[in-house]
Amino acid sequence: MNIPDYFGSMVFNDKVMKERLPAEIYEKVRIAINESKRLDLDAANIIAAAMKDWAIEKGATHFTHWFQPMTGITAEKHESFISPKGEDNVIMDFSGKELVKGESDASSFPSGGLRATFEARGYTAWDPTSYAFIKEDVLYIPTAFCSYSGDALDQKTPLLRSMQALNRQAIRIMNLFGVKNGRVKTTVGAEQEYFLINKEDYDSRKDLIFTGRTLFGAMPPKGQELDDHYYGSIKPRVASFMADLDKELWKLGVLAKTEHNEVAPSQHELAPIFTTTNISSDQNQLTMEIMKKTAARHGLVCLLHEKPFKGVNGSGKHNNWSICTADGVNLLEPGETPYENAQFLLFLCAVIKAVDDYQDLLRISVATAGNDRRLGADEAPPAVLSIFLGDEITSILEAIENDTSYDAAEKEQLKVGVHVLPKFPKDTTDRNRTSPFAFTGNKFEFRMLGSASTISSANIVLNTIVAESLKSYADRLENVDNFEDALHSLIKKTIKDHKRIIFNGNGYDDKWIAEAEKRGLLNLPSTPDCLPYLISEKNIKLFEEHKVFNHAEIIARYEVYLDNYNKAINIEAQTATEMLKRDIMPAILKYSKELSDSVNAKRAVFNSINCNYEKSVLTRLSEINSEVYDKTILLDQINADTAAIQNAQKKADNYKSKVIPLMNEIRKLVDEAETMCDTAYWPYPSYGKILFSV
Repeated sequence: MNIPDYFGSMVFNDKVMKERLPAEIYEKVRIAINESKRLDLDAANIIAAAMKDWAIEKGATHFTHWFQPMTGITAEKHESFISPKGEDNVIMDFSGKELVKGESDASSFPSGGLRATFEARGYTAWDPTSYAFIKEDVLYIPTAFCSYSGDALDQKTPLLRSMQALNRQAIRIMNLFGVKNGRVKTTVGAEQEYFLINKEDYDSRKDLIFTGRTLFGAMPPKGQELDDHYYGSIKPRVASFMADLDKELWKLGVLAKTEHNEVAPSQHELAPIFTTTNISSDQNQLTMEIMKKTAARHGLVCLLHEKPFKGVNGSGKHNNWSICTADGVNLLEPGETPYENAQFLLFLCAVIKAVDDYQDLLRISVATAGNDRRLGADEAPPAVLSIFLGDEITSILEAIENDTSYDAAEKEQLKVGVHVLPKFPKDTTDRNRTSPFAFTGNKFEFRMLGSASTISSANIVLNTIVAESLKSYADRLENVDNFEDALHSLIKKTIKDHKRIIFNGNGYDDKWIAEAEKRGLLNLPSTPDCLPYLISEKNIKLFEEHKVFNHAEIIARYEVYLDNYNKAINIEAQTATEMLKRDIMPAILKYSKELSDSVNAKRAVFNSINCNYEKSVLTRLSEINSEVYDKTILLDQINADTAAIQNAQKKADNYKSKVIPLMNEIRKLVDEAETMCDTAYWPYPSYGKILFSV
């Protein structure tokens, strides 16, 4: 089948609506999407009927309101289209009321105290800006999720609110430049990294099953040192998985574009074409789910944990974010002469100011127990926020700050020394893979997101903080006598006040961390370190003023994020102690007995025979097992004591400062023991087997 024929074939998209809806109803839908206006019930009934007929033609028997609670994954409750007709018959029915509103148990999802167990009623509300789709014979209707009291219990609601906030303030700025009656939206392309491993290896490891990462594992002789996996030839089994994944995603309208091997063995990446932020968020959730299901059909498991294997690259999610007008003009496009493009410079400065003013919120937006293990390692940005702009843009800003002229050199032609190859102009910026927030030509690439996380959290923050910058600019510029002078002064002041956040060097270098501290930038290496900033007066005021979160919703998210962190580490500690007690220490003991029996057998024949190997290994394994046993008993006790702490922040601090360091100490001993034991005795498949067998 032709790709254009089946692309989006399972989506109730604009093309389908135009074909199946009366013209006046279709127009109402377009207005609802473009102008954020509600649809009346009569229109909803007509849309529901058309949607139901289309879905049934595609084989659907059920529908579901699909939403994103604060679990970080999606939720759904399937209901059939059947309704009784008489005693023995049914009809297929779907009303506008069922389309627009659903009901779910609001007390069973994380609520941070917004819902008690006995306060169970919650609502799902149709989001017409994100198209319905069919998956596995079920019509999926993207929705928001709120409590009986109207508080947002999901990721979709605040994301839509943040998009509205940015639109409001960006329109004010556009009006100043003479652009009237416009609409501004943000777009995102979310690159997704992941690992593929054999299912039999996954099933053999409790740590992967329960925590998503390996709690123990010695490095093989070869890892990623030779840089031979990145962009390397894709193995047939992986290529087959990727081909199936593309087909499934394309049917659902997901613009899966680029696939390649990543740096670590068994690691890969998928990059889509950008789309509107809330649709991109929905599609990224779909992508993660379909990756896992497609992998299972190939006898594989897709790992999305940020650091499934110690010693090799972890997995991130690069959030390529930009601002566009409704007719597709990219407001972060520098143009041929960026130094003369005042509109571009103002929006650029708005982002610079936002990132500097709200470093804490951006760090919080990517904070999870898993991502803490990735940030700051040699494959990921440090936990310190900075912006990479490249030499040309930085030079322009310096010229503005210093009131000096900017000598715009002609575009340099890139020469590679081979006559047959074409010449082409160099980009205005290099690509800095060590920067957490890099300008890449006409968008910003936020590289700190963890691979398992929803992109909603980061984009809620990005939209809101840039909206705040634009608001402050509009407040200052709307009533000035001389717009051009005021604009120049504003851009100049922004550069002077916020240039500390601009860094074009190597973010992996320890010298940068010291330099960042001198500049007064925040360094928040762990989730417990950064979460208290969420409920600071400054940040609560920001979200309330832009109507993204109310006070209760912010406090709830603080509680949910802490609870998620605490539960994740508690599960890891309990999994580690079970593996140690039931598998690892008994395995070391059995191999130690084998060594001891070998010594006794040899000496029964020749009493003076040399047994240095057996004695040396036996001595060290006995020392390790004894130390591991003592530390395991201690880990059990400290973990139980920590779990009993009532204050969530103190509990998280204890997990960070006591439980995690002790687990790391035990791991070091166990990994040493693994390198000394006969593989026949070791209870788990090795890193070498897992990483190099797909």
